[in-house]
Amino acid sequence: LPTWICQLPQVEEEWSTLTQTLEGHIGGVEAVAFSPDGRLLASGSWDKTVRLWDPATGAPTQTLEGHSGAVDSVAFSPDGCLLASGSLDKTVRLWDPATGALTQTLEGHSGGVRSVAFSPDGRLLASGSGDKTVRLWDPATGALTQTLEGHSGGVRSVAFSPDGRLLASGSWDK
Repeated sequence: LPTWICQLPQVEEEWSTLTQTLEGHIGGVEAVAFSPDGRLLASGSWDKTVRLWDPATGAPTQTLEGHSGAVDSVAFSPDGCLLASGSLDKTVRLWDPATGALTQTLEGHSGGVRSVAFSPDGRLLASGSGDKTVRLWDPATGALTQTLEGHSGGVRSVAFSPDGRLLASGSWDK
């Protein structure tokens, strides 16, 4: 075709599906999670903070401070009323994402908390730690309900099945 004839549509040779880059943390970002309604995005960082963002605009809405170690995991409760953060400071913190208020600090792990997950009904919170255990908590009261032992290495990931009847844990013990 002659160079003056243009075929439509034209697509750039190099194009990206990236829609936004959210900047503000001063340390590496270890974890991200969307709220159930999709109106908030939480990020946990080596800068010891959790940041909340509006994913529609990319604007930061809040910075949650209180951890004394890197934040390695974040998870919203199924109803979106709580945000859990697990940290290398060996704690799990529960936040009200609407206000940014700290509601509880869950202590008991002897190693950094690497993963947190809510059960589908929101009645349990699981935390996996470098101390080789998984702990189950009542997020309403902050009470420890069970400590699950058996791994010979740190627990890096925890996840509930969709029906809430099973909990899976992944560890450095392979």
